[in-house]
Amino acid sequence: MTIHKEGYNTIALSILFIFVLNALVQFYFPDANTFHWVIYIFSAILFLVVLQFFRNPKIAVTQDEKLVVCPADGKVVVIEEAQETEYLKDKRLQISIFMSPINVHVNRNPITGVVKYFKYHAGKYLVAWHPKSSTENERTTVVVETHQGIPVLFRQIAGAMARRIVWYVKEGDEVKQGDQFGFIKFGSRVDVFLPLGTKVNVNLGETVKGGRTVLAELVTD
Repeated sequence: MTIHKEGYNTIALSILFIFVLNALVQFYFPDANTFHWVIYIFSAILFLVVLQFFRNPKIAVTQDEKLVVCPADGKVVVIEEAQETEYLKDKRLQISIFMSPINVHVNRNPITGVVKYFKYHAGKYLVAWHPKSSTENERTTVVVETHQGIPVLFRQIAGAMARRIVWYVKEGDEVKQGDQFGFIKFGSRVDVFLPLGTKVNVNLGETVKGGRTVLAELVTD
């Protein structure tokens, strides 16, 4: 287990805040021992919460071009047919994963292929499970085409708490299944749009793991 690079600044600021808070308490309330212990416990909990949020577990990914792996840790909140209006412009099978603040927030490529499209959209900060969050919230859209010519579209979507989306891909990049393509801070959501007829391997409400859980199997014939 390591700490993700996106957490370095936040962790440093948290340490500074904890140091200043404890120094002020010691200075202004030198004899309030019970209060000191309350602040110590609060400081320890805060530091551990920040550390766990930016954890970056090492995982082993068995790559298979017929499979679509989960792009994020979380819970499956949508499995339905939906009209994709930005790039594919047709009906697709949508699978959405909600990421709570306690989940690992690393985002991973669901398939291997070439990035055919990428776009960042500024937007609102509706709660991640809101039906319009997929089209109105701050988000990125990535389309990766497999070596068999199958395009898979996926989105990072900011939630009410998430105010920063980070991505590491651009159009023309060759990407590998399971490698990191981005990171979202705090609660958020990732949508995946697959061809109709794709075999779904997960259920609504199921807890999934990024880079490990197989979301679906592509039809390549």
